[in-house]
Formats: sequence, structure tokens, C-alpha cells
Amino acid sequence: MSHPIYSEISSLPIGTKRFDKGPYFNFYHKENNKYGVYAERFYPISLNNNLEDMYWHLRTIAVLYDVPEKPIQIEGPDAAKFLDKVFSRTISSMKVNRGRYAIACNDDGGIFIDGVFFRLAENKFWYVQPDGALETWLMAHKKGFDVKVTDPNSRVIQIQGPSSYNILNALTDGAVDESFAYYHSGYFKIADQNVYISRTGWTAEIGYEIYTFHPDTDYRKLWNTLLEIGEPLGLKVDGIQSMTIRRIEAGILDNKTDFDMSVNPYEAGLGALVDLDKPDF
Repeated sequence: MSHPIYSEISSLPIGTKRFDKGPYFNFYHKENNKYGVYAERFYPISLNNNLEDMYWHLRTIAVLYDVPEKPIQIEGPDAAKFLDKVFSRTISSMKVNRGRYAIACNDDGGIFIDGVFFRLAENKFWYVQPDGALETWLMAHKKGFDVKVTDPNSRVIQIQGPSSYNILNALTDGAVDESFAYYHSGYFKIADQNVYISRTGWTAEIGYEIYTFHPDTDYRKLWNTLLEIGEPLGLKVDGIQSMTIRRIEAGILDNKTDFDMSVNPYEAGLGALVDLDKPDF
């Protein structure tokens, strides 16, 4: 199996000083791996696995991905009101420990960015962004709102595929159970590490995302536990190639690949994410 996006990967030496390799990099790095840069973070495109095998492993069992998506934290008394102003979808109606897909548009209606919100507390949100200058955008719009915009330096692991439920259930000693539905999220422990887990992903398969709390995470211990529990249940580690093929099949859009600011939500099929009944935004 091949896909034109990844059929020929051009490579060149690049310094790592400007971009973040992430805490998991050394746990799987080999010299012939292929990497990309996304949201100012390195991520593995290919770990030199057989692509067709890994695609079917994702579809039938489970795959672990070190992904570059970057949570940005928005908190303060005006957080919900501020986000209702900046994003086209109503955010203030979210429940705590729930997720919601949302987009932000420029003044001409073009899509600036898409991503998933999580409400960690009444006045505390994370927006998990793809590639794009979200933090700068939020800082530019926060005048008059009592909010604080920061980078919590959380790193994200996705475990995707039909066996991911059994793996997460085992990793959390049963805390993640069948009541943990799509777009649910919450605080859990894995290997005595505090993590935030969501029932989300980029594959349209059952899957979960595991967010860390910097600087308190023991990443080596967390990684080893993911594999110690997951591998007997069929878990394998791969680069994002197999995930990308699946997300394209599923019709999941990618910022700057499938749309940019020249495309409005209705042209992209995202009109349902525009709440025209709310006040000015």
C-alpha cells in the first residue's frame, strides 16, 4: 500500500535547536527514521515499519503514535466568554471533562485553525491545536478579557484501534471503562503519573489520547508502562503514515493540507461549527 503524500519523502539535515523533539523521541529513535515538523515539534513520519502491515494493525488491533498536536491553555474568569468571541462555535456551554471540535475564522470568514477543546475546570480550557500560530492569535485578541494564555508544555500520545479500549482499561486499572464515551475526557493515573485522557483521535477508529502534565511526568516510566501493558494486548508503535492514510479515508480534515484561510467553513463542509445565533464573534 502506498499513498502519494508519503510515496517519496524528501529529507535533509536540519538542526534541532529551534524545534522540540519531545520527551519520547529517544525511546524509538533510529538513524533511518523519517521526521516532520508540526506545531514547532518534531514527530515521526516513518519508523521504517511496513506501511500496509501497520495500516491493518491500526484497523484490527491498536497502534501507539507520538503526535505533535500542541495544547494551549486558556484560563481565567472570562475564559468561556473570550473563547465564544474568538471561535465560531459556542464554547461556554461545554461541560467540565468534555471535548468539542471547534474552528476559528479570520475577519473575512476564512478558517484560521481547527482543533479540539477540553474543559479541565469551570474556568480552564485546553485547545489542542494543529500547525499554526494559535497562541499569538489568542494573545492578540484577549484585550478586555480577564484571561491568561499559556503553553502547558503537555505532550500527547495517541493509542488508536479496536483494542485500544482494553489497553486503556488495563493501563488505568479499570478507571477508563465503557462509560467513557466519545469526546469524554478526565484526569487519570497511569504508572502513578497524573495524565489527562480523552476518548478522541485522528483515525475514526476507537481511540484515546494521553496528555501529560509538565514538569511532573516521568516520561520513561510512562512510556515503559504503555508498552509493558500494551504489547501483550497487541499494541505496536508507528510513525504517522498509517494514521494519515486512515484519517484521509475517514474524511478527517487537516489544517493547511485540506484548507487554509482562503477557504470558509461552508466550503470545507464545516458549516455546522458556525453558531450564527450567538453574539458577535
